[in-house]
Amino acid sequence: MNKITEKQLLIDKIVEAMQDTKGEDILIFDLTKIENSVAETFIICSGNSNTQVSAIAGNIEKKVRNDLQDRPWHVEGNENALWVLLDYVSVVVHVFQRETREYYDIEELWGDAKITKIEN
Repeated sequence: MNKITEKQLLIDKIVEAMQDTKGEDILIFDLTKIENSVAETFIICSGNSNTQVSAIAGNIEKKVRNDLQDRPWHVEGNENALWVLLDYVSVVVHVFQRETREYYDIEELWGDAKITKIEN
């Protein structure tokens, strides 16, 4: 399997896990054409509480590990669950509480990226 197919499988599995745990406002940012970007793809979603943010992030880790035998290279934010970052190297995932997402305004930060909105 080539790298593009592997990355797309990872993206699809992450989105599926977000939807399974009622992640909201799911956006996929294609950063491949942005110079010096931190990853090729950035996926964000929102949860309504720290419990839901933790559940979404945990479900992503579980589904990716079980179905694709992959683990994040780095995880941050589990302590307070205002936001959780899962770094799969080429794909970085952010799960935010709604207010925290609005505060950081990530959509504006990566405004030059091609953005795909996932309908729930």
